[in-house]
This record gives sequence, structure tokens and C-alpha cells, in this order.
Amino acid sequence: MSNKVNIPGHAALIEATFCALRELGGSGKNNEINEKAAELMGLSEEVLSKPHLDSSSLSEVNYRLAWARTLLKNCGALENSTRGVWAITPAYSDKDKVDGDYIEKNFHRRAAKGSGKAAIDEQQMEDAGVEVPEEVKPWRRKLYEVLVHMNPYSFEKLTQRLLRECGFDDVRVTKKSGDGGIDGTGKLKINGIFSFNIAFQCKRYQGSVGAPDIRDFRGSLTTDIEKGVFITTGSFSKQAIEEASNLGKQQIDLVDGEEFITKLAELGIGVREVKDYEIDEDYFAKI
Repeated sequence: MSNKVNIPGHAALIEATFCALRELGGSGKNNEINEKAAELMGLSEEVLSKPHLDSSSLSEVNYRLAWARTLLKNCGALENSTRGVWAITPAYSDKDKVDGDYIEKNFHRRAAKGSGKAAIDEQQMEDAGVEVPEEVKPWRRKLYEVLVHMNPYSFEKLTQRLLRECGFDDVRVTKKSGDGGIDGTGKLKINGIFSFNIAFQCKRYQGSVGAPDIRDFRGSLTTDIEKGVFITTGSFSKQAIEEASNLGKQQIDLVDGEEFITKLAELGIGVREVKDYEIDEDYFAKI
């Protein structure tokens, strides 16, 4: 019997992404779109938890959904803001569905024409001027590899710095790294008046964090802790997400690897934006 997990093809995910945005009222953020698309397609946990190339904080499904959004943008069906919100464009506002197969094939023709090669990777696509999803750009994969190979205590200190930059006060690392327990504490002040005691666990992880990890973390929270934050370089399984938001239990906020990397970039922590120029050689040759 084969143990192969059948991941939906790009064309089907393109169509599901457009339908998901329709269901969400015409706009949505990455995680909302991903969750709604998976729901519409009835994808199992086994399918959703399969990692991309076994070396990324993205699951294979979310990797393909990132491409689906970009391909829909390339054909004029979607637009996105700097705040990461995707929306159906006015040109497609009256459409109930799109042809995913046509969109995918058209993109591959354009990518191959731009690079002069039949098959190219993300870096070659960028070099050829083809738009690549933000989530799969080469620099993010490189940073992910750096994070998962960090010393555990160093990663906790990095998390400490990130939380401070996000507005947390009195952030302390417990210096007792261990699964299931609290790695640090801090205070979050809202509008300079209301403050909440928070505890966090940060887990360098390749793959999905499961519901048992969330339950163990929640069980370690003391009565003076008003909010728990679980941070990982990996992703969270569907059961973990449901457990974290389980009504009647202390709510746990989740930060996965993609969100962690995005925050590092936004705040300029160990990451520096590099701007470049593309030279139009034809211009200089014909001037």
C-alpha cells in the first residue's frame, strides 16, 4: 500500500483560492484564505501537514496556495496591499470562478519566455523579472535555515528582542529551555494604560506543532499569566490551531515560522533590505 500523500494541483488550488476570497467577502489575509480554501476542498490533516521539500516552514499546500495568489494577481484577478490583504479586483468582481488550468499554463509560458528555460526555480524567476510570492522568496528560505540551526537559548534571546520591538515590556528569558514549559515572560501594555502579563514558548521546529504541545504549554501557565504566546519556526497543525482557540480554555496566540520571519524583516532584526537595479542593455545598444 502506498503512503504517498496526494496534494491538490496548482490549477485546482488557484480555483479554490478565488472561491475562498468570494466566501470571505472579496478580501482576506493569507491565513484566512489558506484556511477557507482548505475547507472548501475538504483537505485532510495528513495533506495539510505535509511540509514543502521537508525543509521549509511552509506546508506543501500553503506553498502552492502562495503561488495561487500570485498567479491570480499576475492575471489581474487579485490585488494585494502592503498590509498583506488580498482582494478580488473590480475586473473580476462579477465572476464566480476562474479557469485555474488556463492561468497556470499561461504563467509557465511567460516564465519560460522571460528566462529562456523550460523549468526555472524561484531565484531564476526573480532574475528573469517574474513575480515570485513573498512567502517563497529565496532569502526567506535562507533565513529559515539559519533560525532552525540556532542555539536554543540564542533563539529564545532573539524572540525576546522581537517581542520588545513589538511593544512588550519587561521581557525575560527563563534560561531553562525545555519542551512544554515557559521560555520567557513579559508585559504587553495597550494604549499606555492597560497591561497584560504574558508568557511565551519558542520552539525551533521543522514541521507542524501538534495539539499536545499546545496543551503542555497551557498547563505550564500560572494563574498570574493572562496571555500565552507560542512561537515556532515551523507551522501549526489544524488540531493545534483548534486547541489554542478552544472556548472555555485559556486562549493561546500562535506565531508560526512565516509570521516570525515576516516580523524580523519588518523590524529589521538581523535582516537588511537590499535594493538593486535592472540594466536595460537594449537601451544602451540602440541609443
